[in-house]
Order: sequence, then structure tokens, then C-alpha cells
Amino acid sequence: MDTAAHGTLTRGWQAELDLRFTRSEHKTVLASARHVGPLTVQRPFYPEKDVCHLYLLHPPGGIVGGDELRISVTLEEQSHALITMPGAGKFYRSRGPQAVLRQTFTLAPQATLEWLPQDTILFPGANAHIQSVFHLTNDSRLLAWDLCCLGRPVMHESFCHGTLHNRLEVWREGLPLLIERLHIHSGELNILAHQPWVGTLLCYPATESMLEGTRERLAPLGDYAGATRVDSLLTVRFLSNDNLIVGGVMRDIWQFLRPLLTQKSPVLPRIWQT
Repeated sequence: MDTAAHGTLTRGWQAELDLRFTRSEHKTVLASARHVGPLTVQRPFYPEKDVCHLYLLHPPGGIVGGDELRISVTLEEQSHALITMPGAGKFYRSRGPQAVLRQTFTLAPQATLEWLPQDTILFPGANAHIQSVFHLTNDSRLLAWDLCCLGRPVMHESFCHGTLHNRLEVWREGLPLLIERLHIHSGELNILAHQPWVGTLLCYPATESMLEGTRERLAPLGDYAGATRVDSLLTVRFLSNDNLIVGGVMRDIWQFLRPLLTQKSPVLPRIWQT
């Protein structure tokens, strides 16, 4: 097989989604939503009148080797968006080609982003590269989480083979606040204490009392969780073998932090309750 033909067979979906939010007189609106390929959004919801709740959709339902998805989200001044998804993301087994997901979030001054996706499941044998980058200003507000499940523990399938490159970055005024990399090769989960669930939660700007309250809510995760606060960025890291415990702790922390960060009561996305 010649190189060109091989490239055609291994090249999967090439999808892009570019969202821009702006503040109108009374609420945040989705000013533009440009998409290429199988990435789109549902109609925005307004359960809080002014905050834009938006659901991202990926109709194929999963990412396979050769797929490359790019998501770009921009929030203009004083806009506030809560973004989630109807279901878990999935990276399926690959015979070699890498599957790529790149996500970039840019927040203007006084803009607020709540990035609350469902978990990402990596099937045994997946070859995944995930990169999430947040660009903040001194006056931006961010509440976000990232949760990966390595393997399918509910089905008694461990991540015994496969590769994950996960990179998380937070920048403020062009300077790095956080740059973290997680590299899993050949299904070696010893660096994660062999726990299949690994996650991070971010909050900016955070106070010392927010840090203390968050730590109190990590108790159900035992020794596999911790929280730090550096340059007003609160970072929570956790491991677990129980998705119900992880989901409960993450939502509990979000419900605790949201009023302190945004002066708004927690309003759960309707999709979480279906």
C-alpha cells in the first residue's frame, strides 16, 4: 500500500468547534458557533435568566484512532457560560493511529467560565492525546474540572494496554499558573496507584477559606486526594476506583465553590438529572 492510500485509511474525523460568548443587556448570549465536522451544540438554556448553559454534542459518540477534534471557546467581558455534555466522552481502541482532542479557552476580564464536562472514558488499547489550555486575565473567573476513566472498571476491563498523553495548562496574562502532564504508556497505572479514575478541579481566583472548605469535602476520597492554592489558583487532584464517589465529591465541591466565586447559587444542568 502506498503512503497516500495508507494516510487516507488512517485519517479519521477532522472536526472543529469555535464558540464565542458575549454579554447582551441582560444575559450572556452565544454570539457565534462555527463548526466543521461532527461537533456542534444544542440550543442554549437559561435556567438562571442571565447565565448561558450550553451542551456540547459529538454525534459519533466516541473518538477513534486518526480522529482530531479541536474546541475553541472565547468569553468576552462580563459574559458567563456554563458548558457541559449530555454523556461521557469516549476514546475507543486504536490499532495504531493517535486520537487527538485539543481544547482552548480564552476568558476576557470579568468573564466567567464553568467548564463541567462529563467524564472521559479511555477503552483498553486507546491511543489518546488530550490537551486543555485556559487563558485567563487577572479579573477572569474559572471553575473547571477534568475527569478520566482508564479502562472500563464497571465492565471489569482494566486499562492493561494503551497510551494517554494528557496536558493541562492555565495561563494568566500570558504567564503560566499551571502546566501538568500525565503520560500513561502500555497501560502502566502504577504511577496512579493503579486507580482507574484520575481527575483535576480548578478554581480561580480562590481564597484561603475556599481552599479549607474544599479540603473538608475531599474526605470521601481518603488518601487519594489533595488541594493546593498557588497564586490564587485552587487545584484539586484526586484518584479513585469508584465513579460514584468521584462524581459526588466533584459536584459537592462545585456547589460549595460556585456561590463564593460567582455570587450565584448552584443550578445543576438539567442533563445531569436525566
